[in-house]
Amino acid sequence: MNKVILGLGSNLGDKIGNIKNALRTLNDEVGKIGAVSSAYHTAPVGFEDQPDFVNAVAVLETQLSPEDLLAAIQAIETRLGRRRTIRWGPRVMDIDILFYDDETISLPDLEIPHPRIGERLFVLAPLAEIARDWNIPGIGTAEEAARKLTGAQRCERMEGITLWPALDE
Repeated sequence: MNKVILGLGSNLGDKIGNIKNALRTLNDEVGKIGAVSSAYHTAPVGFEDQPDFVNAVAVLETQLSPEDLLAAIQAIETRLGRRRTIRWGPRVMDIDILFYDDETISLPDLEIPHPRIGERLFVLAPLAEIARDWNIPGIGTAEEAARKLTGAQRCERMEGITLWPALDE
């Protein structure tokens, strides 16, 4: 089994519901969902003229190779309503492979660890919540990296929301 850390985000429609649907689908079709962070209300990064996001991080155990995992994730994003129009633009669902075991992978369509993880509090804060000592190569632990960006980007933990298990409400 491979231990994968995924970043999930949504800024269109029922953002919480979108993330719950993605987690449920990942668990049913791709592998076993383990720890899931809280939901975080975050400002968009990159293309800023769009609605705020809800973000989370999840641990997944899977037998899929990195390439097959990417294909499965992209198929799930599309099924859940993602349309790729503007880079870093609005999306119903975005799922990023942040880490795949301790591997470093550099392919045309897949770079692991995710290349911009150290610049994104919306990834680091939820990651630090569920894996604070996770080592990010060249950066330090998730907790240290999140602390460096705290205050530089808007990223607020949403209280009272349970993403996993993704029970129907």
